[in-house]
Amino acid sequence: MTDISVTCLQRLPIYLNYLKTLDGDGFISSGAIARALGMGEVLVRKDLAYTAAQGKSRVGYKKSELIEALEDFLGCNNKKNAVLVGAGGLGSALLAYSGFKNYGIELVASFDSDEKKTGGKISGKPVYPITRLKDKIKELGVSLAVICVPASVAQAVADELCNCGVKAILNFAPVLLRVGEGVTVRNIDVAANLAILSSMI
Repeated sequence: MTDISVTCLQRLPIYLNYLKTLDGDGFISSGAIARALGMGEVLVRKDLAYTAAQGKSRVGYKKSELIEALEDFLGCNNKKNAVLVGAGGLGSALLAYSGFKNYGIELVASFDSDEKKTGGKISGKPVYPITRLKDKIKELGVSLAVICVPASVAQAVADELCNCGVKAILNFAPVLLRVGEGVTVRNIDVAANLAILSSMI
């Protein structure tokens, strides 16, 4: 992928989601997108320049072509299987969430250490014992994983995922994970983000 900042990558799905809310298939300018999303026009134009979208001077981008360019850049049309470790409350909610498919990601299975959960299904997705992590990841062709386990075991889970060949981890455990070279981690601390919002009130 082109050398692009993480913050820019985070904005591209915002543009994509916004464009999909618009009716019709006319032209839209970077300025119109910027105004609708409360961003700077120059910033939006620079972000969109990373994609293959070709805007026209004084007209803008054809909506369908811009959506296609964003989807191609984000890999939405290249299906990737993912697994989830920790099928508790948050994990179960994520398994039920259908929005991952919009980005070409399919949560195909989950893993848990609780024998009461393993062997069954959550939202149609099988729940396997954690001991089957290695063979199932290989069988399912998984390179992405979501961690929803307690902080005390998150690092051990991450280590095992890396050993299984997982290349990217979305971590909801409230702890910073240490991973080897070639593995990318995104940390989502829900409580910390709520605390930040609370401090702004």
